[in-house]
Amino acid sequence: MAQQPLTLTPTQVQRYSRHIIMGDVGSKGQRALLQSKVLVLGAGGLGSPSAVYLALAGVGTVGLVDFDVVDLSNLQRQILHHTADVGRPKLQSALDNIKAYNPDTNVVLHETRLESHNAMEIISQYDLVVNGADNFATRYLVNDACYLLNKPLIDGSILIFDGQSTVFLPGQGCYRCLFPSPPPPGMVPNCAEAGVLGALTGLVGSIQATEALKHILGIGESLSSRLLLIDALSMSFREVKLKRNPNCPLCGDNPTVTELIDYEVFCGISAPEEVAVASD
Repeated sequence: MAQQPLTLTPTQVQRYSRHIIMGDVGSKGQRALLQSKVLVLGAGGLGSPSAVYLALAGVGTVGLVDFDVVDLSNLQRQILHHTADVGRPKLQSALDNIKAYNPDTNVVLHETRLESHNAMEIISQYDLVVNGADNFATRYLVNDACYLLNKPLIDGSILIFDGQSTVFLPGQGCYRCLFPSPPPPGMVPNCAEAGVLGALTGLVGSIQATEALKHILGIGESLSSRLLLIDALSMSFREVKLKRNPNCPLCGDNPTVTELIDYEVFCGISAPEEVAVASD
């Protein structure tokens, strides 16, 4: 049975008026946003601005995956959390603050580690995924699950003064085309080890939210097949063209990865607690 067209309430017309008057959005586009479902992985540095702007834009359902608690060191960059939230589960803090921004947003909480046994079930519930995880095992896991489920993946990462973002659309390349294999454990530091400029997370997370909104609305030129590199010290932006690798084990001509694997083994991680949706 066809889905009935959504009717905007007077309050929604006022709330989203700056969208509705835009020719590329309008009431039709706003209704599309209100009926969309976006999964945000990690309620931290990248997930915070992404989730906030998705909710403010009127995305009807925002799913959040995280299992961490708010630490005082998070508050330098993670705008979903406040000083009073220190010690609380991040998802509870995120829920309260997203609802404060837009009480109409349906926030679905997945307080769990994203792993091979649950990734397909969680991701399948959403139209697209915004990745804010900062470890390689989760990145490969999310990439593979999104490809196998035919879901767009809005990727982003940050470290020190550098950021990057791209979009992986099924059939147009994937994370494995860009990075065929993970680096040896410990070679690439994370934010907790090397640090990150707090405001940079807002910049990259906002880019991710923008790409997600463009995809839902079907407007503009996607970052698909382009890797946007940001140097915050020089405030310079450059692009690297990405191409689908025909030899990619996942999306290539003769794939060998046809289901989710053991990503701890793949990335050389021995301690299970190191594989999670980290949210720096």
